[in-house]
Amino acid sequence: MKLNINIPTSLKDITLRQYKRFLKIQEGTDDLRFLNAKMIEIFCDIKLEQVMNLKVTDTNEIVEMVAKLFDEKPSLVNSFKLGKTEYGFHPQLDDLTLGEYIDLDTFIGDWDNIEKAMNVLYRPILVKLKKKYSIEEYRVETAEDVLDMPMDAVMSSIFFLWNLGLDLSQTMTNCLDNQEMGTEALMQFLNSQANGDGTKASFQDSLKGILDDLKISLN
Repeated sequence: MKLNINIPTSLKDITLRQYKRFLKIQEGTDDLRFLNAKMIEIFCDIKLEQVMNLKVTDTNEIVEMVAKLFDEKPSLVNSFKLGKTEYGFHPQLDDLTLGEYIDLDTFIGDWDNIEKAMNVLYRPILVKLKKKYSIEEYRVETAEDVLDMPMDAVMSSIFFLWNLGLDLSQTMTNCLDNQEMGTEALMQFLNSQANGDGTKASFQDSLKGILDDLKISLN
């Protein structure tokens, strides 16, 4: 029986939901043949029994093609569409609120909940004029809405934050300006988040951990 398989040709063709599903399976087994079969099932969106009917040479070729996609270092994806909704990357990270920053810092290194970090970085666009746009206010409860976002957006935002070296001290200063918090509250937050060389190191370590999980070199 002839089988048409849609093999992803870029990270744009793979969703965060699919990648998280594959990670869960990967965590539970060391069986490479099973993992290869599940990779094809999940990323090519076909049934496992159909994968089992493929030639070994074909499965090896598909696995190699899909695996190479995660070597990509995509430029920042500024926007993407989910259904009829266009999402845009946060146009002004310096304007992050304290709550947004805490959620970004907490979940950026957590694959189980990384959609909560993406929910901070990418929001539905309200108004767009050429390359400029405004995005919706941050809402914690919409995190699951971005599970079907493309992996090129996920990875590009992680690379962007890594390369930016996100100046957390300035971000926190802006948070204080926006929310009129006092110095004592700032120190409590920094002390609770500090790790190694401080909050900035902790945040960057989280990003590095994600890239390590993806087997991607920073060089």
